[in-house]
Amino acid sequence: MTIKPIRYSFCSLAVSFLLLAWSGWCADWPTFGHDPQRSGWAVQEDTLSVKNVGGLKLLWKVPVKNEARSLSALTAPVVTEGVTTPTGVRSMVYVAGSSDNMNAIDAATGALVWSHTFDSHVLPKDGGLQGMWLCPNNLNATPTIDKARGLIYVIAADGKFYGLDLGTGETRMGPVQFVPPYTKDWSLNLSNDIVYTSASQSCGGARSGIYSLDVRHPNRPVIHDLLVEKPRKGGGIWGRGGVAIGGDGRVYASTGDGRFSPEDGDYGSSIFAARPEDLEIIDYFSPLNFEQINTYDLDIAAASVIWIPYRRHRLVAGGGKEGAIYLLDADSLGSEDHQTPLYRQKLANDKLEVEAMGIRGELASWRDVEGNTWLYVPILGPVSQEAPHFPVSHGPNPHGSIMAFKVGISPSTHKPTLEPAWISSDVDVPEPVAIANGVIFALATGENTQQVFGQNVRIYKGIKILSDAQRTQNTHNAVLYALDARTGQTLYQSGDSMTSFVHFSGLAVADGRVYAVDHNSVLYCFGLAEH
Repeated sequence: MTIKPIRYSFCSLAVSFLLLAWSGWCADWPTFGHDPQRSGWAVQEDTLSVKNVGGLKLLWKVPVKNEARSLSALTAPVVTEGVTTPTGVRSMVYVAGSSDNMNAIDAATGALVWSHTFDSHVLPKDGGLQGMWLCPNNLNATPTIDKARGLIYVIAADGKFYGLDLGTGETRMGPVQFVPPYTKDWSLNLSNDIVYTSASQSCGGARSGIYSLDVRHPNRPVIHDLLVEKPRKGGGIWGRGGVAIGGDGRVYASTGDGRFSPEDGDYGSSIFAARPEDLEIIDYFSPLNFEQINTYDLDIAAASVIWIPYRRHRLVAGGGKEGAIYLLDADSLGSEDHQTPLYRQKLANDKLEVEAMGIRGELASWRDVEGNTWLYVPILGPVSQEAPHFPVSHGPNPHGSIMAFKVGISPSTHKPTLEPAWISSDVDVPEPVAIANGVIFALATGENTQQVFGQNVRIYKGIKILSDAQRTQNTHNAVLYALDARTGQTLYQSGDSMTSFVHFSGLAVADGRVYAVDHNSVLYCFGLAEH
């Protein structure tokens, strides 16, 4: 088996921790989680620091012409500099909208540079979970930037793939039918000229799995799929970041509840690796308590996996609604029996709740100047009684928190492990964090995480599911926090600068600025006044 290596550039060699694919990523945030490994680390950011981040201010905010659908509004921002537009060379921020649009905003001023609306000639299916927050029939996947080609890639609500010009918004590639119409697909990822997405929950009738498209052949693109969901078997890949691409070239993902039978090609409630050229599964891990995870709907896929280099080791980390974190050897997921992780620890969700608890969204990782590798975990709900002792704690955190670990070597096994470092104060339903120059940026979403039960709810297959309107009640405005990445100390919080909650989004950090969105389809830019 031959794995195609990741390409290197001068910038990527200078910051070899991330093994980035092209030099433009030095100052950009081109994809969800910043890079194909989904680290969440803005490697070259040096304007913001622990010393000055307390001076953050809301520099501008701009309402984007977009209609929120169900709980969805704008995707997580992506950012790139040096874009040639009709009015000059600019740094640009891009957000896609749930009502099927793509928007480009001047990073300096917040002015709209261009907007592209996608036309669909396919109607959504009716019935089941369609047309509500589980299957909202909208544009869902965070786009990704291909700076080498000057394009931003996006999947419209009808499942068609577009490559839009970064500077003008003109269609330069596609449309190509990438996934079925109204699929619930997740953040795009780009590596070695192949774009990846994942799909979940059978929305639009699509089977869950990974889909890839080779952009080197724009007129006749090669599309592959890895379908982990056979009819009525589950196993959706619905973590916020979609798939991670390791520095080894492999594609990594985690699956939700579903049948587990590798001999039949079923990999529910698992973490697996696939070859990039054909998406064939080549390794997997399934936890020993697989049956419990399935029984209580505790999807491992609630948080996408990330790939982490550590000394001579290559690691994968993930977790889900169960509230347990898993650290795996990327070269041998689950060891010889496929069920033995390097490290597993319960962190949250003692009651095994299906909602409002556990690990959600995406983990993040950073290497400090001393060479220590850190892992950051967003937690919903209170801390588990089984959680390890954290040497530094910042007070009660009933609604959520950020937990920090250092990657170390176990004295007993001589293999990588996680060492608890600190736990933050209360963060109300945190999004995946972004890391820059020793600062953690965390967004408290303020969303209502209740999903089931209540009065006048929709009943589907015997389950009482709250409506879109009910889930938009009892929310709070989102709040941006800046924390010291080594200690967890709060350095800044944005108060009431943001005016609404946000659901399933993320942050971007580039050139001394932090970008966030909310459910009112407003894009916010925070930065230092003097920058």
